[in-house]
Amino acid sequence: MAATKKEPVVVSGAGPFSAPIGGLLTWVDQRFPLVSQWKEHMSEYYAPKNFNFWYYFGSLALVILVLQIVTGIFLTMHYKPSAAEAFASVEYIMRDVPGGWLIRYLHSTGASAFFIVIYLHMFRGLLYGSYRAPRELIWIFGMVIYLALMAEAFFGYLLPWGQMSYWGAQVIVNLFDALPLIGPDLSTWIRGDFVVSDATLNRFFAFHVIAIPLALLGLVAAHIMALHEVGSNNPDGVEIKETKDANGKPLDGIAMHPYYTIKDAFGVTVFAAMFCLILFFAPEMGGYFLEYNNFIPADPLKTPPHIAPVWYFTPYYSILRAVTEDFMKWLALGVAVYATLIVFTSRDCLSKIFAILAAPAIIFLMKGPSFTLFGVIFPIEAKVWGVVLMGVASMIFFLMPWLDKSPVKSIRYKGSLSRWALTIFVVVFLVLGYLGTLTVTDGRTLVSQICTVIYFSYFLLMPWYTQMEQTHPVPDRVTM
Repeated sequence: MAATKKEPVVVSGAGPFSAPIGGLLTWVDQRFPLVSQWKEHMSEYYAPKNFNFWYYFGSLALVILVLQIVTGIFLTMHYKPSAAEAFASVEYIMRDVPGGWLIRYLHSTGASAFFIVIYLHMFRGLLYGSYRAPRELIWIFGMVIYLALMAEAFFGYLLPWGQMSYWGAQVIVNLFDALPLIGPDLSTWIRGDFVVSDATLNRFFAFHVIAIPLALLGLVAAHIMALHEVGSNNPDGVEIKETKDANGKPLDGIAMHPYYTIKDAFGVTVFAAMFCLILFFAPEMGGYFLEYNNFIPADPLKTPPHIAPVWYFTPYYSILRAVTEDFMKWLALGVAVYATLIVFTSRDCLSKIFAILAAPAIIFLMKGPSFTLFGVIFPIEAKVWGVVLMGVASMIFFLMPWLDKSPVKSIRYKGSLSRWALTIFVVVFLVLGYLGTLTVTDGRTLVSQICTVIYFSYFLLMPWYTQMEQTHPVPDRVTM
């Protein structure tokens, strides 16, 4: 059978694609699916017509990603990934390269803006149930992007080779050293040496400039492709694909272009104005975006009086610091209570068996009698459990599609328990973030411990409170 010939794109009229542009577009489309991709993802991709303020942050995240890549390229033209020259090269960029100060501040301010936008984007997902079926894979891709961004920020944090960069990397990498069996070898591999040194800087530079950005671009593409395959969620949690007209178009949908491209352009304009205010008048943001100790060259012989990560890591840093020997007793009690709750309320036999077997083992590892196995001292000390809880706190979001048992998606139609739980969770996250920037005191440690318990309770108790509450009727079609 003869191969079918692709029909050429016919572009007519006096619009922007009239000849000779139309001829060029036809020539390209015969060799590359340009127009079909444009239609599939823009002009003929129908999104719900009731998007609100919270839906700006997805497009803003993409804009900031491009900003970070472009400014990063210009910074690498003058940056020296060497312990002897890194700090001086940053100063050279700031003082001698024409416009270098602007590029550097665009990049540093963009890093914090990126996390602000991502956190708001994630909050919108929690708010409207964007992690629920059929969008589980979209959520998983998004969470992998979040972890990749954290890795990207961590690797880039060392590159200025200032005091806080050096000692922050020293503290964070040393955390891996506490892990049983693999810890010492893993921390040595991450550093590329036995201490944070020139080898570490080169290694982090390679990850920050090449490895992680390539992974991010692929993950963002997968995230968008998965989104456009199942369609966007909306504030009502109603599937617009279930109500279509005679032509197969959703009755409650409008084309992404030009409607939402214009709307997003407005959002980008407002964001750019706010971004420029910070960029030109407060790029350090009181030491939160750029720590003042980072304007001092790294000195391995002089430890800063207070070492703390950048603000977007501080919630998890607070959880790490909250885990003390005394707190382990309460954690062990919490594990016992949670296992009992599963055994007496769950209808899944596998869950009951797992709880009966896992809970005693975890409690034993927390507070059991001491013994040594394969060179590891059991029970595992509190510092290790702090590292474990810090990691679990950032990855527990992956379980959201299966923890939420509510019959409705959106917070608009959920009951008061879900609304209060989400509100308290946001407050606790902010409190943990603030405490992570401060020095340790007994009172602050106690507050961090209480907030840590509430943080994990939001997720672990979700299967119960989302089923207990009385929900509101969901409309058949979206509301404006």
